[in-house]
Amino acid sequence: MPPGRDAAPSHHETVHRTVTPRTTTPAVLQIVPSLVSGGVERGTLEIAEAQVAAGMRAFVASAGGPLVPALEALGARHVTLPLDTKSPPGIWRNAAALAELVRAEAIGVLHARSRAPAWSALLAARRTGARFVTTYHGTYNEGFPGKRLYNSVMARGDRVIAISRFIADLVRQRHGVGEDRLRIIPRGVDERVFDPSRVFPARVAALRAAWGAPEGRPVVMLPGRVTRWKGQGVLVEAMARLPGEAIALLVGDAGAKAAFREELVARIAALGLGDRVRLVGHAEDVPAALLLADVVVHASTDAEAFGRTVIEAQAMERCVVASDLGGPTETVEHGVTGWRVRPGDPMALAAAIGRVLAMPAEARAAIGAQARAAVLAGYTTARMQAATLAVYREVL
Repeated sequence: MPPGRDAAPSHHETVHRTVTPRTTTPAVLQIVPSLVSGGVERGTLEIAEAQVAAGMRAFVASAGGPLVPALEALGARHVTLPLDTKSPPGIWRNAAALAELVRAEAIGVLHARSRAPAWSALLAARRTGARFVTTYHGTYNEGFPGKRLYNSVMARGDRVIAISRFIADLVRQRHGVGEDRLRIIPRGVDERVFDPSRVFPARVAALRAAWGAPEGRPVVMLPGRVTRWKGQGVLVEAMARLPGEAIALLVGDAGAKAAFREELVARIAALGLGDRVRLVGHAEDVPAALLLADVVVHASTDAEAFGRTVIEAQAMERCVVASDLGGPTETVEHGVTGWRVRPGDPMALAAAIGRVLAMPAEARAAIGAQARAAVLAGYTTARMQAATLAVYREVL
């Protein structure tokens, strides 16, 4: 829970600004729980890269993780703090440490990307006069009393970045954030990495061999963490309704959801799909993995705040079938850049996959080309970086 209502001021309150810059070079500090893996962490590195390129001093505070060397290689500085704690005393201690860092380095903007660290960042901003920016990354459930207050820190920024129109609507409705503070900045794809023309065939062939996906058999792929709401179970049921030689590859780690993975394995066996559905684990080479697929499936049963795997697949000119809720309703134009189906409905998913696989190769290629064009027009990393830096300049 937040450290107390006295730590949750209205954004309209006036604070005394105590930062005394010792340099004219702007400094921005991003705050995340850790730098392990995931979309938030990748976005943090992408924004740090843009800060350095723009001549800003880039800082990231977190509990650390395997992405720290990559961050520092970009020219950003990492500060290790136990920002993965949710305990009120820990939040207060982190706030003091962040305030000390702000004063020492004349940091002008604190950009929080997760709730518990955001409370520490908000307190530090109040104490130092630094500007406070948040990115509202998720739908953040409100399943028990006090949760809306806890979540509300993500709506208290001088600017609140929503990663989709879907999230922007949620922020308006739940927290009453006005257009003066709300900025919609969709997540992006690095077009330098997710480009089919830059993937050597040997990379795809290596994955095909490792995953047992023979040439000539259509491949249906669901990339994503193996967890119930991501819809792997829906795809398994859909595959039981799909005749033919198509195989499904479930690409992603189970992590702490080992019990659900075992449940999937048992269901695959019960349906007699052992030779057609495979859990292949984590993929280091995501662009090559996507290029291996004939159809990429997004089957989430809960609304995704954005759904980055969808635009990654589209950037690789793959045909995408996505759940018709949340962020993908904005990135998948039905029948033009992909298809949308009713969430949690194996029959609808099977029918859509079957229709795509029955299309001539030229027709699928045309859809893929239109999908890539749409991504390049609206959903690139460069656009996300430029828009985020513009927010920093606004508040500075």
